[in-house]
Amino acid sequence: MIGLIMFFTALGLLLVGIPVAFVFGTTAIIFTAISLDFDFEIFNFLPFRIYGIMQNFTLMSIPLFVLMGIILEKSGLAEKLLHTMGQLLGRFRGGLAISVVLVGLILATATGIVGASVVMIGVISLPIMLKYQYDKSLASGTVLASGTLGQIVPPSIVLIILADVMSLSIGDIFRTAIVPSMILVALYLIYILWRTSSESEIRVIEKSSNISIFELLKSLTPPIILMFSVLGSIFFGVASPTESASIGVLGAMILAKLNNRLSIKLIMVSADETVKITGMVFMILFGATAFSLVFNEWGGTELLLEIFTEDVGDRDLFLLISMGLIFVLGFFIDFIEIAFVVVPILMPIVEEFSINPLWFAILIAINLQTSFLTPPFGFALFFLKGAIGNMVETVHLYRGVIPFIFIQIVTLYIVYQFPNILF
Repeated sequence: MIGLIMFFTALGLLLVGIPVAFVFGTTAIIFTAISLDFDFEIFNFLPFRIYGIMQNFTLMSIPLFVLMGIILEKSGLAEKLLHTMGQLLGRFRGGLAISVVLVGLILATATGIVGASVVMIGVISLPIMLKYQYDKSLASGTVLASGTLGQIVPPSIVLIILADVMSLSIGDIFRTAIVPSMILVALYLIYILWRTSSESEIRVIEKSSNISIFELLKSLTPPIILMFSVLGSIFFGVASPTESASIGVLGAMILAKLNNRLSIKLIMVSADETVKITGMVFMILFGATAFSLVFNEWGGTELLLEIFTEDVGDRDLFLLISMGLIFVLGFFIDFIEIAFVVVPILMPIVEEFSINPLWFAILIAINLQTSFLTPPFGFALFFLKGAIGNMVETVHLYRGVIPFIFIQIVTLYIVYQFPNILF
């Protein structure tokens, strides 16, 4: 029971605003200090674990994919895509919202960075959607849901972290995530078509603003080529994920050069932001490593394993409880903490019930996507509100994301009910 108290102590410290990495490390020290069965010598193993993390070839792809995404963010790619798709689809009712979802999908395959996508799409598309009389809740919800597609669409940082934590192949988890990603996008589009069909106030872009096929291909071809070069090299075994991420960085620099945005300043700023994001991820990982070390010594993992395998004894009930726990935690803490702390605790139970770890990883990934949207602490809500100011009130953001959260839960249920669609 001390292990469970330790877990909820860490959760409580997170809720009062203490930085994540310090929460896990501090909790580990406190619960080591009060122990009579072991002492601080347990941390003698910590440097070896950290050294193993630093040598992890899988995790090396994270800074490269982050760098690729930041360079693309600053290359002008999003502006061109949104302008082109908006002109193409904006002549139809609901077309602007549909174009936002499709651009969000393309950006997700090219960047995988949620914050950057939400801000880019929001700043560019939200004023246009409001100009054409879109409901504020629908417009902001569409932007938020589209910007967070980078959580589930490869090359998602979430998928890379889950692959490492669950000892899975990145190529396998990327391939498995494609079908649920497309289901999610399809449900988004169906919902938008249904909503916009009943709102007669929505205006459409005049047909005189039509674009040529050449302009369309000019905007769509570069990101699609980059997407296939990065993901295709992984899927077909041509390159490892780390090598394909390197290809992606080179491709992003080429796209920035084609848009006349490539400069020493852009590279320096992108590298600086990459170091900050990567440093945050690895500091959380180091803290989570110390936490799990002490948590296991207190017998937390064994207690949970005993509860679920002996007292509960039902695989489906375990899945329901674990998904519910992750969903609720997503209201308060980030996906990185959940992936590094909660998932390792659940893995022995997954193995005991002989659950396919790839299937379980995709269920978690879909579930974790809601952590960016769920009020009151969804990070995507803060990103968008900070970027657009008073253009849309916070209440509209909350109302807008609720239908899309429900769609994510429906997608989670579909993947749970029909696991064979993944393989």
